[in-house]
Amino acid sequence: MVGEIHFWDWIVLSTTLLFIVIYGVYKTRKTDRGVQDYIKGGNDTKWWTIGLSIMATQASAITFLSTPGQAFHDGMGFVQFYFGLPIAMVMICMVFIPMYYRLNVYTAYEYLETRFDLKTRSLAAFIFLIQRGLAAGITIYAPAIILSYVLKWDLITLNIIIGLLVIFYTVSGGTKAVNVTQKQQMMIIFSGMVIAFCLIMHYMPEGITFGKALDIAGANDKMKVLNFTFDLNEKYTFWTGIIGGTFLMLSYFGTDQSQVQRYLSGKSVRESQLGLLFNGLLKVPMQFFILLTGVMVFVFYQLNPSPLNFSPTAQEAVVSSEYYEEYKQLEEEHVRIENQKKNLVLDGVQEGEKERIAELNERDRELKKKGREIIDRIASSSNQKIPSNDKDYVFIHFILHNLPRGIVGLLLAVILAAAMSSTASELNALASTTTIDVYKRNIKKDQNEAHYVKASKWMTVGWGILSIIIACVANLFDNLIQLVNIIGSIFYGSVLGIFLLAFFFKLLKAVLSFSQDLWVRSL
Repeated sequence: MVGEIHFWDWIVLSTTLLFIVIYGVYKTRKTDRGVQDYIKGGNDTKWWTIGLSIMATQASAITFLSTPGQAFHDGMGFVQFYFGLPIAMVMICMVFIPMYYRLNVYTAYEYLETRFDLKTRSLAAFIFLIQRGLAAGITIYAPAIILSYVLKWDLITLNIIIGLLVIFYTVSGGTKAVNVTQKQQMMIIFSGMVIAFCLIMHYMPEGITFGKALDIAGANDKMKVLNFTFDLNEKYTFWTGIIGGTFLMLSYFGTDQSQVQRYLSGKSVRESQLGLLFNGLLKVPMQFFILLTGVMVFVFYQLNPSPLNFSPTAQEAVVSSEYYEEYKQLEEEHVRIENQKKNLVLDGVQEGEKERIAELNERDRELKKKGREIIDRIASSSNQKIPSNDKDYVFIHFILHNLPRGIVGLLLAVILAAAMSSTASELNALASTTTIDVYKRNIKKDQNEAHYVKASKWMTVGWGILSIIIACVANLFDNLIQLVNIIGSIFYGSVLGIFLLAFFFKLLKAVLSFSQDLWVRSL
């Protein structure tokens, strides 16, 4: 058992990250012949690469840090959020992709000018640049916060390292570099998560099979996947996933350049459609598996000691505060409850014991709530930023304190690979949109191919530096991550509306004309 990073973890971590960067540079060393090669990857990407690249763009490091913690606390219900994704993929394959390919566009927003005017195109591009520019910084900052504590590195140093690594191979090879490295990153991510799941089951006490672990999770109300309630206070239900999820995924995968650029690099319409459908078929099972991994971590901690709060920053703050004795009493009560639950579930949950387990869980939730209140008081009195919500720390705590040497390094590589893959897509899309929709269309209209490739490279560097700066100052804002999500929620619907209007503009015009004729005749 380990609680810190060892030599072999550093070897695995550094080797994995260097392999990704060197592989990306090597495979794309001749991709700067023109804009077609650099921005659209030469239009020779196969469907499986497109599918994995799309998945890697959406699956940031937070997916692999927060999702298991989400399942640990709230169970499997979060998977319903993705139920609309397959529906959206089919609609995009039928409408969006054929339209983009027929017009041979470099960006999604270029299409809007053909339907409306330059102002509409520029507005949509500007919205994307603001929203995705902020998100790129957060994609670096969010995992760096946790990894800086784990690796014992300065947060700003880690932000700079992640940002520079991504800038290096993204500038060198453009869209193709992003696509080929994301394929490797997703293989590393899949391998790491499968190994982690297998080790969780391996470390279960003797006699606790996978079936018994599922029984324990079910007795603790963690296996409820479907929620058909119409209660608006429930965040994740079947209906919000099918209705809200469909429209959200339509907007994100159909109009957000960070995703559109992935499938515009396809060898043909069919390759792009297959890539999207591959993502639609695999994404929900992948999220289910990640959530199930979190549930198994929950079961593991039903049978092994766990802290009252998984955040190491919060634990350190409590130890050195005047509230330590009060917090210590809560921890002791938490241990007593854990032992009672362990005795109940060790031999399998017996009939009639579910109510008793539910009572113990409710008492434990109250203890954790009081613990968070103490942490919040410490943060308020000391003016420190101390996270009382520990969802992001559950999985990393398990990794550090339970997995063997070398595997810890692999799991850290998974987190960093996810951060790099999302950031690379965002920088690539930001540079392409700035070059094609702003620079080429409004500033330098009649330059040669080499000029725009060079401009795109400099735009990548510029957006990369800006993302690093945002990541470095993100701790000055209390709700920056929530702010990015709010901005996305506000504008995604509007942008999707513009695109749907563009797709069906002729039909709409005919309907309006027909309605007008009927109105005139009625007069």
